[in-house]
Amino acid sequence: MSAVLVVNSGSSSLKYQLLDADTEEVLASGLVERIGSPAGSGAAGVATHTLTSAALRRVDPSLADGPSEAPTLLDATFTIERDIVDHSAAFQVMLEAFGEHGPSLADNPPLAVGHRVVHGGARFFEPTLITPLVEINIDELSMLAPLHNPANLSGIRAALHAFPGVPHVAVFDTAFHQTLAPAAYTYAIDSALAEAHRIRRYGFHGTSHKFVSEAAAVFLDRPLADLKQIVFHLGNGASATAIDGGRSVDTSMGLTPLEGLVMGTRSGDIDPAVIFHLARRAEMSTADLDALLNKKSGLLGLAGVSDMRDIQAGVEQGEPAATLAWNVYIHRLRGYAGAYLAQLGGVDVISFTAGVGENSPDVRAGALATLGFAGVEIDPERNSARGRSIRVISTDDSPVTVLVVPTNEELEIARQTLAVARA
Repeated sequence: MSAVLVVNSGSSSLKYQLLDADTEEVLASGLVERIGSPAGSGAAGVATHTLTSAALRRVDPSLADGPSEAPTLLDATFTIERDIVDHSAAFQVMLEAFGEHGPSLADNPPLAVGHRVVHGGARFFEPTLITPLVEINIDELSMLAPLHNPANLSGIRAALHAFPGVPHVAVFDTAFHQTLAPAAYTYAIDSALAEAHRIRRYGFHGTSHKFVSEAAAVFLDRPLADLKQIVFHLGNGASATAIDGGRSVDTSMGLTPLEGLVMGTRSGDIDPAVIFHLARRAEMSTADLDALLNKKSGLLGLAGVSDMRDIQAGVEQGEPAATLAWNVYIHRLRGYAGAYLAQLGGVDVISFTAGVGENSPDVRAGALATLGFAGVEIDPERNSARGRSIRVISTDDSPVTVLVVPTNEELEIARQTLAVARA
């Protein structure tokens, strides 16, 4: 087996995926949840490990696609429940799952391990081989991402202990946006203060935006360098990026993932004076305001639910709160689409990705409904059709091609990891 292991370590979860280094097939994937739940709390850790049909066929070549009498093979999922005190314990559970259900990492260690790291600041602009100095830098950057980088680092250290003999590579969410010009990343505040505290736009979801923009170019059989693109990554977290010739030139998220579009629980753009007003009049603390804007705002704050499917159901039932949330969400999408059209001087391709972007025809249609003047023409039938692969939803005559592109951040991390490991 020649494979790369991709690890995404969160504060209380650990996601992983094992991919074939040559074919890019997923061999196994898993999720370890409730890391750190107190013993006896009734919330034991849960791990699910899925062995894919591609891996099963390797175990028994007779199951390969071919003869009509060969059985149809489905992915096999296994579950483990126990107290999981920290990320080291989570890694042990993951290794146990691989050992019991395959593919065996003890017999065939991965060629390399790729790690998602949320914040790379201005220091990291490409995938980076993890060294003790890189660990120190990721730790120092925790001041910019206190909810993410410490958890990413815990996963890295657990993986280094589990696989000490293979290259470990950090792939940063912010790296793709290091091509932003100073005019795009600079906030108009006191420059000395901004420099002292590293205040600037960094942008996020970079791995997804990179993957989608490159996949769009391949799908259309056009040089990436010739394309002006707008990518909407719309999930519970949401961001938009303007991409010119494969380079990020503007993006909606800023110093943190809070800025920009309306999200599931995040407010997105807001007048900073709202914070001062609430601090004075509502006597809210910094912690209260942080929780409000990150965890109690967005769709949840407007309508009481954070899932776009629930919002759309509420709109269909005529619920005023859901209707307002929908209108605010779409209004913000249109605003960024128009802004990026101006920044790019026109656009060749607009792509939608992530949970909402890939699965909500109404969101896609609403976001682009006013862009006919810019050459955007959606085909309603194509837009409403379901599918798991990349597809065109614009008309054949549309000057701007509109795509739905399923994102694959794990594959992008694996590709970047192998490029570093094999260099």
